Amino acid sequence: MAFNAQDTEIVITDPQNDFLSPDGVTWGLVGASVEANGTVGHIEQLFKAAKQKGYDVFISPHYYYPTDRGWQFGGTVENMIHEISMFDRKGALNVDGFTGSGEDWLEQCTPYIEDGKTVIVSPHKVYGPETNDLVLQLRKRGKSKVILAGMSANLCTEGHMRKLLEQGFEVSVVADATAAAIHPELGNGYESALTNFKFMASAVPTTDEAVSGLV
Repeated sequence: MAFNAQDTEIVITDPQNDFLSPDGVTWGLVGASVEANGTVGHIEQLFKAAKQKGYDVFISPHYYYPTDRGWQFGGTVENMIHEISMFDRKGALNVDGFTGSGEDWLEQCTPYIEDGKTVIVSPHKVYGPETNDLVLQLRKRGKSKVILAGMSANLCTEGHMRKLLEQGFEVSVVADATAAAIHPELGNGYESALTNFKFMASAVPTTDEAVSGLV
């Protein structure tokens, strides 16, 4: 497996405290999966290698603003997210209280995200990038391959994988640089996502495999 910075970009979904920090609002559901996969360390490993090798890195974040409270319906997890005020910001141009909040970047990721080179696209609102400018930003750099990681495996990460595949990108999903909720009634989100990654993605490497393939 080999990648190169001339045709490959790296996309990280939702590297935010509400998913990845023990203080995040979803830790009770995702924490076991995050720890089992070593997700935080693997995302940081991927960031570090990408920066060292000169790869473009893109962040697709998840935010909600007060105006999003006007929505009239939603799916099961979507409704849960709104009920616990996950990813809630005070406004599109208002960052009051953002630093250190659940919406903020995980501390280990912040130096890589805020280095002035990482592309932070507009927020996605449900699961996939249909509602943000990720595809535009990728296309404008003229590259056709994506290495995908981040949270949450069966929701936003899988949603991004599906959309990028439909848009003609060759997508590899890093298996242990993601994780998902384990819910007593809804099931194990990571296991279901991993199955779909294997069915649909071009490759499903470990972080070590992906990093060793960056040339």
